[in-house]
Amino acid sequence: MRILILCTGNSCRSQMAEGYLKSFDANLEVYSAGTYPADKANPYAVKAMEEIGIDIHNNKPKDVAQFLDQEFDYVITVCDNAKESCPMFTGKVKNRIHIGFEDPADAIGTDEEKMKVYRTIRDEIKEGFYKFYKSINF
Repeated sequence: MRILILCTGNSCRSQMAEGYLKSFDANLEVYSAGTYPADKANPYAVKAMEEIGIDIHNNKPKDVAQFLDQEFDYVITVCDNAKESCPMFTGKVKNRIHIGFEDPADAIGTDEEKMKVYRTIRDEIKEGFYKFYKSINF
């Protein structure tokens, strides 16, 4: 099963979701991308995932354009509809779904205050994507 997770910068939420899905099932082909990819994975996201034993520090943000000629069983957007416009994927897709999360990159304060926000979003992503995973694996 091929899954593409989309957001804007592909530095945080989509990277965490990719890490979770890969940790749930190594047989899934999981990719993530963004419409305006950042230079690197968000260091707070990397640290938040590292705390639970999922290593995403080598993940690189990718442009969605590199996946347009590929087929996917699922394309999942993770943007927060209230604040962002979700990217569209115009390639061949069997199922398009949205599992939205607030952007932890908006967090302000000390490093520890920011990490608290990242941990909250990380845990919400785990819950949302585990429900998705269970729905595709009866």
